[in-house]
Amino acid sequence: MPDATKSAEVRRILDRYLVEVVELYDLCPWARGARLGGELAVEIVFGSPSIDDWTIAAKRALAHESTRVAMVIAPEIVIEPGALRTIRTRLSARLSGVGIADFHPEATLDLATPARLVPFLRRSPDPMLQIVPLGFLDSIRSGPLPDRMHQAQALGGHATVKRDVGEQIASENHAAVTLHHPAMAATLDAIAADRAAAYARVGISASRSV
Repeated sequence: MPDATKSAEVRRILDRYLVEVVELYDLCPWARGARLGGELAVEIVFGSPSIDDWTIAAKRALAHESTRVAMVIAPEIVIEPGALRTIRTRLSARLSGVGIADFHPEATLDLATPARLVPFLRRSPDPMLQIVPLGFLDSIRSGPLPDRMHQAQALGGHATVKRDVGEQIASENHAAVTLHHPAMAATLDAIAADRAAAYARVGISASRSV
């Protein structure tokens, strides 16, 4: 199967996640505008990418003048969440002027504290890294509170925010997911099932079972 067909399926599954989860539940208020405005750059690396592969893909995505958010997806990689965080750290050392957040499909819901909820908020269909230019983060942080601070926190995962604002936003996210998590989990499961069937159909090696 041509890579273009495989890539189209990976992107379709990503868009389902963005539209049906991230945008529907307003997890990141900037997401819809970035996606529809052509400011989201997506790169897909098949197989088990090396750190050089991750770096090349990230730089290629960030090279677009319109890019505000870059996502590098590895749909076939078999990797634990901790190992993906290690890749994020290594990539951060190679790229200057960006914030990087790791997203992984193997995340359980933990509502004990707002901080422990973060992995569930980043439960993407495929392992991926989200990369955002710090200049864009700075422009968001300079805007009015609280919405733009919410965006800054959600975008980079490493953005510096005032403690009281960060706690306020984390509390709001925690409250929203507490209310909606059954529906959110059902949607994530449906997307995972769609992913498994679609990837098998086009010959993408599934990195995990549903």
